[in-house]
Amino acid sequence: MLIKSNEQLLVLLDNLLREPQNFWNEFYDKTFKKIPFFVNKPDENLVSYLEKKMIQPSKVLELGCGAGRNAIYLAKQGCSVVGVDVSDRALQLAQERVDEANINVELIGSNIFELDLQEESFDFIYDSGCFHHIAPHRRVTYIELIHTLLKPNGYFALCSFEEQGAYGGSTISDEEVYIKRSLEGGLGYTKNQLREIFQSLEALEIREMIAMSNEEAYFGLEGFLVGLFKKK
Repeated sequence: MLIKSNEQLLVLLDNLLREPQNFWNEFYDKTFKKIPFFVNKPDENLVSYLEKKMIQPSKVLELGCGAGRNAIYLAKQGCSVVGVDVSDRALQLAQERVDEANINVELIGSNIFELDLQEESFDFIYDSGCFHHIAPHRRVTYIELIHTLLKPNGYFALCSFEEQGAYGGSTISDEEVYIKRSLEGGLGYTKNQLREIFQSLEALEIREMIAMSNEEAYFGLEGFLVGLFKKK
């Protein structure tokens, strides 16, 4: 293939590194129930943002919504929620949960970089576990996506692997990603790295996720960083 545009180059690099849709479908079929993310509880940081009125979203986009635990929580708080995931199997599980909860969540099966959504139409964009699977060459595109879809003064938040966390967080360099052709299960970040990567947004909070027990109502694990940002 003769590369004639930056987009063609990005897609070529995607194909070298991206986990295929079949991988994620198999993950949700065979692996998902064996790890803590299966619990149908919202992230503790997400709950804190709303309870402390740090954000007051009305229209929300969740990137990598998985089986829908955070999208469902947001819908129950009165938000209009769109959840996106590349895995058909994840969205099937999410729809089952949405139907059981008797709420409305719009679920879209798509790669996040192929979305066709109205510009500046969301008050809040949330990402719980998608960003650390984003390859280095897509970071700029990812940030552009956030800016394009967020309303002025809108909010963005994420939950991402910390370096060498218990459940992931590879410390390989950006260069090594392409030498190894692998993200090694997900890239890990430091607080300073997240602040630098998202410097075009105003950082309101970057901290470690608070670990929660199985008995508690919210989800939280060690080895994750959470951040809340505002569109300048």
